[in-house]
Amino acid sequence: MSSIPEITKECRAAMDKAVENSKREFGSIRSGKASPALLDTVRVEAYGQTLPLSQVASVSAPEPRLLTVTPWDKGLASAIEKAIRESDLGLNPSNQGGVIRVPIPALNEERRRDLVKVVHKLAEEGRIAVRHARTHARDMMKKLDKVSEDDKKHAEKELQKLHDDHIARIDEMVKAKEAEIMEV
Repeated sequence: MSSIPEITKECRAAMDKAVENSKREFGSIRSGKASPALLDTVRVEAYGQTLPLSQVASVSAPEPRLLTVTPWDKGLASAIEKAIRESDLGLNPSNQGGVIRVPIPALNEERRRDLVKVVHKLAEEGRIAVRHARTHARDMMKKLDKVSEDDKKHAEKELQKLHDDHIARIDEMVKAKEAEIMEV
């Protein structure tokens, strides 16, 4: 049988995971600046399977508007170039002797607004995950025997505080990402 501290600990871990996941998702959304995390979602056909780009090449951002992708196996350069071109990131890579250069075009106003909508959608998914963790923990606590109502009430307040803190962290990340995207 679980105890209140165990349930709270489990709940906190689930909420932290939701916030981290949102942070990672935001990282893969393009702003005006080049970031190696931008290509995290790209999958490459290699060795008869589909692999994440990070497993077949290294990605770096030598300039604010340029990413370079260096395949570990030069034979995969065209497959990597094709995967980046076909991703929904709207990028146009060019292969230059084993190094793939990916210029990051400036975003137009409409594209920026679309990206902000995507950020808000991802943030809502994060908030839902945090709420779900709270609800799950609350249900677990209601099932506890041999625990006073006062302890349950106190634990529920603690859960609510955890929930509010994590939601606030997601909201801060949204504000920061939105500012980064809208910055011209």
